[in-house]
Amino acid sequence: MDSALASEPAPDGDLYLRRTVSTAAKLLVVGHFAVGKTTFVGSLSEIRPLRTEETMTQAGASVDDLAGIEGKTTTTVAMDFGRLTLSDSLVLYLFGAPGQQRFTRLWQDMTHGALGALVLADTRRLEQSFDVMGLLEELGLPYAVAVNHFDGAPVYPEEEIREALDLLPETPLVTCDARDRVSSTRALISLVEYLQRRTVVREHV
Repeated sequence: MDSALASEPAPDGDLYLRRTVSTAAKLLVVGHFAVGKTTFVGSLSEIRPLRTEETMTQAGASVDDLAGIEGKTTTTVAMDFGRLTLSDSLVLYLFGAPGQQRFTRLWQDMTHGALGALVLADTRRLEQSFDVMGLLEELGLPYAVAVNHFDGAPVYPEEEIREALDLLPETPLVTCDARDRVSSTRALISLVEYLQRRTVVREHV
């Protein structure tokens, strides 16, 4: 699986699924506002990703907290979508959900049919991950957490981050750089392996 996930993106002209593909899997990429979801999906997608970014306006200044991310000028208003072919018969669809609370209903709907979610987190704003993880738990959707690297962001030991996020021992926690395809691949693999382990446990219960 590692080699399939790490394969190079297909040329822009290769937009169509292989005729041999018979199974599709859906995963979500979630997290709070400006945590790197659009970048993450874009770094992995083998096709040009669908993005629904709009320029931020003064009207959103009162609801979108730009503290520490003053350089951000756009925001996702619907979703990001990418595709990754894992084998001749299996394709993975990645759905990136907008992080602001006003879009919660939208990405609640997006969870339908999803196998799990990768939660991106930022060490400068860890507390903003609580609402996202809480909603996933309410919906019963398993997830892994990937701390996205931002230049100048503080670095903490894994144990401290686990404690700060109140993660269960079995919940995967990794670090990644959403700009880097290999790093993003490893984060995604941590989620997929976790979902596989859960499936094996359920089959033996």
